[in-house]
Amino acid sequence: MSKILSRENKKKFTKSIAPYLVKFLLNTIWRTCRVVKIQGSHYLDQLVADDKPFIPVYWHQHHVYGSYLMLKLKKRGVNIGFLISPSADGDMSAKIAKSWGTVAIRGSSTRTGAKALRDLYLAITKDRISPVNTSDGPTGPLHVFKPGAIMLAQLSQSKLVPVSYAASRYWQLGSWDKFIIPKPFSRIVINVGKPVSIDKTLPESEQQQACLLLQGMLKKLQLSSEKILRKKVQAN
Repeated sequence: MSKILSRENKKKFTKSIAPYLVKFLLNTIWRTCRVVKIQGSHYLDQLVADDKPFIPVYWHQHHVYGSYLMLKLKKRGVNIGFLISPSADGDMSAKIAKSWGTVAIRGSSTRTGAKALRDLYLAITKDRISPVNTSDGPTGPLHVFKPGAIMLAQLSQSKLVPVSYAASRYWQLGSWDKFIIPKPFSRIVINVGKPVSIDKTLPESEQQQACLLLQGMLKKLQLSSEKILRKKVQAN
């Protein structure tokens, strides 16, 4: 019995300290790495000036500097939200999101798809939240744009804003998303694409075409980020 209690206490301790460790890691990366360029920053300037909710979209593997950019936007008055799993595993991410002053929208596009879509729609239309969409998450396939963001943009009439980045040095995990963790003191290029509007009358049969459009945009943004970064590195 004492061994079982000991295991439970260890789990509780791990869960309680994990958010602080993750935040420490992120802050270390953000403080030591240098963002040498934010390509397409004028799109962000216009979105901030418009003062309307929008939907940032990036690949699941790009959370580290995707989140960095979202926090920069929050400081400019954008009400940022993150869709986070309602399971116990999502509790850590929810704690981190709340500690940043962002909104944790608890839901899953796979387990509670319709409810999650409804909650995101209400977050945009009622609470004026701009919810992040990791468009190949939460389980992949890698770099395949799923229709959830298209449907949300269509219903809410909010613009989709594609975001990508490249790091000069990074670790890449063996997970399905090949998650990228920039190494400290790396150089970073963030690339923001032209916002995309989805017509409210877009038929369901054409949603896949819209997915392919955004998928192609994210790929081009990634390649462009890498090209800009190579030039920056070579110039120094």
